[in-house]
Amino acid sequence: MHTNDPRPGFAQRMTKEEINTCPIRRWEGAVHVVRTAAEVSQAVRALAEESLLGFDTETRPAYSKGECYLPSLLQLAGESAVYLFQLKHLGLPGPLREILADPKMIKAGVSLAYDLQELHKLARFEPAGFVDLGTLAKEAEIKNHGLRGLAAVLLGFRIAKGAQTTNWARDVLAPAQIQYAATDAWVGRELYLRLRQEGGNSSR
Repeated sequence: MHTNDPRPGFAQRMTKEEINTCPIRRWEGAVHVVRTAAEVSQAVRALAEESLLGFDTETRPAYSKGECYLPSLLQLAGESAVYLFQLKHLGLPGPLREILADPKMIKAGVSLAYDLQELHKLARFEPAGFVDLGTLAKEAEIKNHGLRGLAAVLLGFRIAKGAQTTNWARDVLAPAQIQYAATDAWVGRELYLRLRQEGGNSSR
């Protein structure tokens, strides 16, 4: 389909240097940090109106051998707002598991198998409606499969990485962490929409 496509990322993998020439963009809309049962109910009601969500998780980084942490944050991006669920305070409550198990609600992200495996350590659920952007990228014959590479290839911008290795388990997230986490989820949603255009009717 795109074998002779001359665009960077299609003809050959877009390099880190090429990605770094792209302008930085961030999610600039509403962000809701959710840490109480009442806030979960409110968020889930709003998310129930959506048919497509950008999906991501963040975990506190581990620097020593044998050190590991449960996921700290679950991000879901709708059309006009991003919701950041602080799992440290919430666990993985039933209403949130229902969204993750809803086959009619598409959840788009990268490296989903690992994220879902980690979320299962908090509570069991049957994941449904998940679409891995890396798989869609391969089907569209794009050589970059990660979130940052795909954002550069398909959306023409790059995502700042400054907050990536910060402590996601802190009680109150810093503004830079909130913006980073919201941006990652928003980009997942935008990439799904763009990959649908690239793939035509060849994939869902």
